[in-house]
Amino acid sequence: MDLFDSPEAENTAPRPLADRLRPQALDEVIGQQHILGPEAPLGVMLAAGTLGSIVFWGPPGVGKTTIARLLADVTDLHFVQISAIFTGVPDLRKVFDAAKLRRKTGQGTLLFVDEIHRFNKAQQDGFLPHMEDGTILLVGATTENPSFELNRALLSRSQVLVLERLDTDDLENLVKRAEQELDRTLPLDAGARAALLEMADGDGRALLNSVEQVMSWPLSEPLDTDALKTRLMKRAAQYDKSGDEHYNLISALHKSIRGSDPDAALYWLARMLEGGEDPRYLARRMTMMSTEDIGLADPQANTVCLNAWQTFERLGSPEGELALANAAVYLALAPKSNAAYVGIKAARRAARKTGSLMPPKHILNAPTGLMKDQGYGEGYAYDHDAEDGFSGQDYFPEDMPRERFYDPVERGFERDLRKRVEYFDKLRLQRNAK
Repeated sequence: MDLFDSPEAENTAPRPLADRLRPQALDEVIGQQHILGPEAPLGVMLAAGTLGSIVFWGPPGVGKTTIARLLADVTDLHFVQISAIFTGVPDLRKVFDAAKLRRKTGQGTLLFVDEIHRFNKAQQDGFLPHMEDGTILLVGATTENPSFELNRALLSRSQVLVLERLDTDDLENLVKRAEQELDRTLPLDAGARAALLEMADGDGRALLNSVEQVMSWPLSEPLDTDALKTRLMKRAAQYDKSGDEHYNLISALHKSIRGSDPDAALYWLARMLEGGEDPRYLARRMTMMSTEDIGLADPQANTVCLNAWQTFERLGSPEGELALANAAVYLALAPKSNAAYVGIKAARRAARKTGSLMPPKHILNAPTGLMKDQGYGEGYAYDHDAEDGFSGQDYFPEDMPRERFYDPVERGFERDLRKRVEYFDKLRLQRNAK
């Protein structure tokens, strides 16, 4: 017998701490009670004996694989684990064929597919017939938004359950389990212990790997925070510049600015910069925010953004990032109005509805005699000839009633613009009444 194939070799081989502490029952899972509790989705399904296909969506290290494995134990299904990164079509065929053979002997199969979003559309479609005829119960895991990454057909046959980052209490419970398993107290003072939890950034697996590393150090006394951070690198914050987290954070920045919160705006700006986001992307998005959410309530906001963008191009990182911070604070504290944004959307709806209605002839130029004969320019009132510089003529198509698209707010510079709108409305009524 090959030594490396023997059960004794497997049992005596060193196992990572995270693997040794893997829960053996669902009630041992730390966190995720919003899906595991008695009244939560999985708890209800298991109690009713009606477990269906599932897609777990959540960040790394929060228990997706562990829960899938325990679901197989609870439901007496054969557990098969594959990764979409390393599995091709021939491998999938073998998995399905083996599941069919098990089914003939009365044994069901729970197929756990890690990184399921990495399968292309055709590969995802390949799961459907085997899910429908009961050959497999599919449990997929993804760190990406399933709405964007998974086929509609696959999603319609599965329930998406969102797993959350482990909070501080969850992480502390993990450390206590590790200390019990290793029969040692973590050699850190209170501040360093808290710093270790913070470094994990909600990732239980990363925390246990760090605990195992710290426990391996020969120490004569507990480490403080500075000593810990010297020896141990902080886990990089989860941030994918082309993925779901990218859109989550830019949304948070946008809504913080819209909500007039400069501190939150600076925080989300910093999170994106620390994650490696292109500052030019942030400059472009903030310029867009200035036009959408501030508009003419503060016409200077757009100029501030453009100047910040140009300043960054001149200075580069990191100095130029201060200009972006200035812009974020300015936008957050500026008076807000989406009146122009709402107005152009309403005007475009009206434009699509009215099709190709001609402008009224009195505002058309007549460079040729034929056009003059057709009435182009006839009756046009030159506004500068009016005493107050306003003729009050109608500039909408003749078959279209006048509509109000721009309704300025009573904030910032638009307060003055509203007075102008009301002034011209009054004059227009007077002119048309004659």
